[in-house]
Amino acid sequence: MAANLSALPIAPAASFETRAAHWYALYTVTRHEKVVARQLEERRVETFLPLYRCWRRWKDRRKAVESPLFPSYVFVRIAPQERIRVLQVPGAVHFVGFQGKLAPLPEHEIDSLRRGLEDQAHAEPHPYLRIGRRVRVKRGPLCGVEGILSRKNERSRIVISIDAIMRSVAVEIDVTDIEVC
Repeated sequence: MAANLSALPIAPAASFETRAAHWYALYTVTRHEKVVARQLEERRVETFLPLYRCWRRWKDRRKAVESPLFPSYVFVRIAPQERIRVLQVPGAVHFVGFQGKLAPLPEHEIDSLRRGLEDQAHAEPHPYLRIGRRVRVKRGPLCGVEGILSRKNERSRIVISIDAIMRSVAVEIDVTDIEVC
């Protein structure tokens, strides 16, 4: 069954670009990331909330909990004209942007982060870094990801930074799987 392409209207490149869905960082009320992500999913908005497991201590107990890798941020994949619908969700504050325009996140950064977490790479939040040795992962689930190499307790780590939100995540990695950029 062949489609008649000549009968289809062709949209100008600019209007196509404004309709295309991209990943954006949504800033949320502090400690409301999971609630916002759940509400967005109920409204059929594609979301990504990377979590890591950590231990929390209360007066009477200690428990393993899943916390957001990027506190106060939920990643959403939407077309720019859908932003009002997303901002209507209780707990959503604003999108990360520059000079009043939404700042799309590179698709490969979200995909790499998702792949790494699916393969159960040990990840935890890390202070945002600008200085240090820039490296690229050459093997494994994070192949192609660039970050900053750091060392902690004799173990190699790569710190992946998302510049748009000025946040970083540290992932344990074998030093033989990285190369200097």
